[in-house]
Amino acid sequence: MPRIESTAARLARLGFADGARAAQLVRQAGAEVEELMEFLVDVADPDEALVSLTRLAERDPAVLDVLRRDEGLRTRLLAVLGVSAALGDHLVRHPGQVALLAGPLPADARAELLKAVGAGPGEAATAERPLEALRVAYRGRLLHLAARDLTGEATLAEVMAELSDLAGAALEAALAIARAEVDDGDVRLAVIGMGKCGARELNYISDVDVIFVAEPREGADETKALRTATRLAQAMMRACSATTSEGSLWEVDAGLRPEGRSGPLVRTLGSHLAYYRRWAKTWEFQALLKARPVAGDLELGSAYVEAVNDLVWTAAKREHFVEDVQAMRRRVEAHVRAEGDRQLKLGPGGLRDIEFAVQLLQLVHGRLDPLLRRRATLPALAALSRGGYVGRDDSRGLAEAYSYLRQIEHLLQLHRLRRTHIVPSDESDLRRLGRALGMQTDPVGEFTARWRRHAMEARRLHEKLFYRPLLQAVSRLQESEARLSTTAAKARLEALGYVDPGGALHHIAALTAGVSRRAAIQRTLLPVMLGWFADTPDPDAALLGFRQVSDKLGSTPWYLRLLRDETAVASRMSRVLGTSRYATGLIMNAPEAVAMLGSDAELAVRSRESLAGEASAAVSRHQGDAEPAVAAVRALRRKELFRTAVADIFGLVDIEAVGGALSSLTDVTLQATLDVALAKVPRVTRFAVIAMGRLGGMESSYASDADVMFVHSPLPGVGEREATDAAFAVANEVRRLLSLPAPDPPLIIDPDLRPEGRQGPLVRTLASYRAYYARWSSPWESQALLRARFSAGDAELGREFTAMVDELRYPQGGLPDDAVREIRRLKARMEAERLPRGADPGLHTKLGPGGLSDVEWVAQLLQLRYAGTLGSLRTTRTLEALRAAVTEGLLAPADEAVLVEAWRFASRIRDAIMLVKGRPGDSVPRDSGERKLIAQTLGYPPDGSEDFLDDYRRVTRRARQVMDRVFYGA
Repeated sequence: MPRIESTAARLARLGFADGARAAQLVRQAGAEVEELMEFLVDVADPDEALVSLTRLAERDPAVLDVLRRDEGLRTRLLAVLGVSAALGDHLVRHPGQVALLAGPLPADARAELLKAVGAGPGEAATAERPLEALRVAYRGRLLHLAARDLTGEATLAEVMAELSDLAGAALEAALAIARAEVDDGDVRLAVIGMGKCGARELNYISDVDVIFVAEPREGADETKALRTATRLAQAMMRACSATTSEGSLWEVDAGLRPEGRSGPLVRTLGSHLAYYRRWAKTWEFQALLKARPVAGDLELGSAYVEAVNDLVWTAAKREHFVEDVQAMRRRVEAHVRAEGDRQLKLGPGGLRDIEFAVQLLQLVHGRLDPLLRRRATLPALAALSRGGYVGRDDSRGLAEAYSYLRQIEHLLQLHRLRRTHIVPSDESDLRRLGRALGMQTDPVGEFTARWRRHAMEARRLHEKLFYRPLLQAVSRLQESEARLSTTAAKARLEALGYVDPGGALHHIAALTAGVSRRAAIQRTLLPVMLGWFADTPDPDAALLGFRQVSDKLGSTPWYLRLLRDETAVASRMSRVLGTSRYATGLIMNAPEAVAMLGSDAELAVRSRESLAGEASAAVSRHQGDAEPAVAAVRALRRKELFRTAVADIFGLVDIEAVGGALSSLTDVTLQATLDVALAKVPRVTRFAVIAMGRLGGMESSYASDADVMFVHSPLPGVGEREATDAAFAVANEVRRLLSLPAPDPPLIIDPDLRPEGRQGPLVRTLASYRAYYARWSSPWESQALLRARFSAGDAELGREFTAMVDELRYPQGGLPDDAVREIRRLKARMEAERLPRGADPGLHTKLGPGGLSDVEWVAQLLQLRYAGTLGSLRTTRTLEALRAAVTEGLLAPADEAVLVEAWRFASRIRDAIMLVKGRPGDSVPRDSGERKLIAQTLGYPPDGSEDFLDDYRRVTRRARQVMDRVFYGA
């Protein structure tokens, strides 16, 4: 008894879950089994293996001697017994099959299984008990395969392929058994493998999906032949599924046939094709992707597969094809039972997620790319990766997840040779799975963590690829469109509205030529993007821009991958390229900005504080190196200009928000550049930048200069001359740094609104400004100061400056009548003299009747007259001033609405001109082509150019009437 207890403890330490039971079994079996214990401890389930081994030794004691002598056989057998209780039971019934593990089996499983049932090719079975003989022979080969699988002698791909071929051999043998019951002299019958059997990726235990196709032999009656074929097929199915003393093989499932279980079991080839051409649903073509002749008349089976392949690879052209496949997957998920989170096959992140994603990509792209026409999942995935349809990392992640999940599935099914896809919750089962996969330290924890990780990654990639909108776009293309052949492409380009199809073809050829991965991805993207380009105002410019950007960024790893995988990015990029030369130029020099196109959140206007922090960090990285520091700030500005422009194009921001964003961006740029400039001179004076004009009003446009004034105030004890020289050096350095040649839109510093204009000093002290305005100020300068706002530099000095000019721009007691008359005369003279020669006043957005100037002068006159006593009017922003005037009863709400509409419309047109042409302009273009582009950018339809012009004339005419009444007192 003590010896048993010590043996039990030792076995428990060695890894046996039930050491006492194991010790008892060893004692009963004798010393020969005990000698093998050291080999048992390494298998997946030592307890299970020991039970099967002792039963086997009891049935055939000679087995133990064989195990001691043949190391290879011992390793294979114990590996099987440690995983599969069912194969252990089989060996106990047939101990002679242990010898099968000693070496290789005959390569032809079909011939072996036919021989087992007493048949040759195409012959009826003659064995006395053919069903049992079939099962014994089948399981012998299954045993050999499982042993090689569990010892790492066969790869997963080899195991799946051999299981599928073995199933085909079993079907052939079952057909021979059926022929012993049914005379098949008048019919040819082919068995088509479907699903995993057809794809040669079958599990250990799975329903074997088939379709039957039959043809009468020459001279035979078709109706009679089909009745015979049906009886033959039914007998074959029974031969596989019938329960015998050796159990059953598996169910043969013909549910994938036309009309499913409601349809006839057997059809002729013509009947199959007629159904598929007229009635088949989308999922049926997806299923036919796996079709392969596996038994019976292989010549007929090959003819069937060849015929349906033509239908499979054109199915993606069906209306709503992609949406139907996606909907089917969602229905499957909805019907997964409560254990869905443990479902290897149907649950989220399961095998179906991977298979559906791969099959959908194959069906959409495979109609044009024959290299994708693979039945099995892993080879198809590899082909999709090679062709550029799936990223390498995504392909690798899916392949690893698929392989791991299939390994788990095999181990689960081997245990009892039962069809299951549920990961167990019992710890002993999980321990067996983990150890079978080579996990020894913490098999349960390691297995569970790795399984969950792969499932999560599979789900993530499934959702990324399976619901990729690009699939829907590609599936809708006609074959002539998608292939991009020269003749078809030119015709399509003309039909889509490309002005220069020849030039477009040249760009297409340059983008898609060659065998590189880059060219492959371009060939996938371009057919779809050509259609997206055609929906933009300028398709030719879009294609040219795409080529330019691709030439510059195509070798960047993330660029084409982003366009392929994130269809929203590709779609939006098409719209931007075909709308805005300004934004296209920004992309060329800010490649990382392309990633912003993925979501509205990425295009949201950033706060001034956020921008200031990033600009400050950029400057600090180049401490003491002025030019690189400002170059980094200008690069930030370039990126943010692109963000604002794209948000504008897609209507995510209104014109007021655009003006505010651009003005804040200029403030941040000025502050960062000023910080760099101040670091280069002694600190002898305080320095501030005062924003004027549209910058001061937070109403900057894409083409706006930075209207500013520079003010400084010497520090205590510093002479004015020394301080002024330093301030002058700072101002000039700011201007120089921002005017250096660079790939960025220029930020021109315009200080012409300073006292005395260009003739006056560039920089003044606060005292000098005060003295000048006290003595020389004219009404127009008071009017200009209405926009004065602190922009950058010393904030306290900025407040002192704006407080000082408040006395001028918000005069107590209002504006004298003679000053009002002077402002009105100045406005009339400006209208007469400042319009460019030859310009149409009615189309000039700034100086024309009802344009920006009219609206702004109305607001500014109201401010000059009443802001001295009405604090709500003290704002630098035009529309805020008008709203305040309504609140204070100075302006009728209807008049304010008219003025605001005109100001917004004119401002949007000026910005649209810059976006579309890439250069500034103040007039609505007279050229009908350019005007059409502007109109479309503003949201008008392609034929809405005249409506756009009529709307502008109407809006400005009404604004001018209000201006005449309110400003001139007419």
